[in-house]
Amino acid sequence: MSTADSTSSSLRPLLALSAALSLLLAAALPAAAQPGGGPPEISATGEAGPGDRAPQTVRFATYNTAFSDAYFGADDAGEFLADAASGDHQPMQDIALIIQHERPDVLQVGEFDYVGDLDGVDEYAAADAFRENYLEVAQGEQDPIEYEYAFVAPSNTGVDSGFDLDNSGDTGTWNDAWGFGTYQGQYGMLVLSKYPIVEDEIRTFQHFRWADMPGALLPSDPETDEEGDWYSDEILEHFPLSSKSHWDVPVKIGNHVVHTLNAHPTPPAFDGEEQRNVLRNHDEIRLWADYIHPARSGYIYDDDGGTGGLHPGASFVILGDYNADPCVGDSVPGAIEQLLDHPMVNDRDTPDSEGAPERHAEADDPPEQRCEAEPEFHTADFRWTARVDYALPSNNLQILDSSVFWPTSDHVLAEVAASSDHHLVSVDLRIPTRGSQ
Repeated sequence: MSTADSTSSSLRPLLALSAALSLLLAAALPAAAQPGGGPPEISATGEAGPGDRAPQTVRFATYNTAFSDAYFGADDAGEFLADAASGDHQPMQDIALIIQHERPDVLQVGEFDYVGDLDGVDEYAAADAFRENYLEVAQGEQDPIEYEYAFVAPSNTGVDSGFDLDNSGDTGTWNDAWGFGTYQGQYGMLVLSKYPIVEDEIRTFQHFRWADMPGALLPSDPETDEEGDWYSDEILEHFPLSSKSHWDVPVKIGNHVVHTLNAHPTPPAFDGEEQRNVLRNHDEIRLWADYIHPARSGYIYDDDGGTGGLHPGASFVILGDYNADPCVGDSVPGAIEQLLDHPMVNDRDTPDSEGAPERHAEADDPPEQRCEAEPEFHTADFRWTARVDYALPSNNLQILDSSVFWPTSDHVLAEVAASSDHHLVSVDLRIPTRGSQ
């Protein structure tokens, strides 16, 4: 045997040991994951495959698209559906471009009309059309993006109550709908996901009654000395808390379930001394604050008769335009702090941008601030800037990054980003896919 053969023979045990150690290290270290990269491969049974055991980086986002605003020109849900089916609606193209640029894995789309109330129309028709004709088509220089899973459900917006809710002496006006809307389904919501939605665990709260919330801030008639008497007992028998709806839409990432808690509370405005919208906004926010707190959620019931909130230790992300800023605007002081200061919520890495401070500095006639403005965290432009859009994870999820897509005026996408008066807010989370919640 040659010297070379002898040396090779003596090294074989060491090489074998080294290879074994390498395999052990590879199994122990988490695989690299990129924000916006989408889910790992899922088997035919819907279970995570062998490569899914490492933590995943998942981008959750919310984007109030303003699709339901007059700027887009839709006069009813049918016209909205036609715009989605056309593929050439410029505002939808602009919004799709931003989504493709930011590439969230799980996205709540705000102000996306619900079309299921149209005769003979599938409730997913608009969602399917938007995906097929806009998101799955390259916009500008962006790559298409696909969302295999989606959820839509009815909204209280535009649904005539049959009552004179604003005490104007008339019924049947837009102010007498259970939620503001000039037609049924306006200002709805859509959830899109690259990860499987756990359909049998979805909960909606469209019909939870405002009066069934303990200590509800029911509006009072300023002409009387009674508390909470703006609405009659007959009205309160039917009055829903949610101006649109509240949805708990769980998504499964590996073996871990994350509950996306979706809502769009009414603006705290467009009312009178009774402040019926201001107070409703506060309590719509409170519903989620109670829902995620096991000791306070016992009174809550969903549209299928289920009761209670999330179980202890559940992972969640609160998504949506909550129409409430900590420092500015007409919301009840402390309204959004019900979530921001909640012991179950992780708000330690607040999404920010460079574009919002630039716009804040040039805003005309900003309203009085209740506290020192932090424009880097603002998400919306109402002639003045405010933080009203939120992606708030539970405190058992680690935030890796967060942002508001609000570019400065010299950015190539600045004009496109101004297509909506709100900006996409995202948070990148480390999801422990081994766990089961």
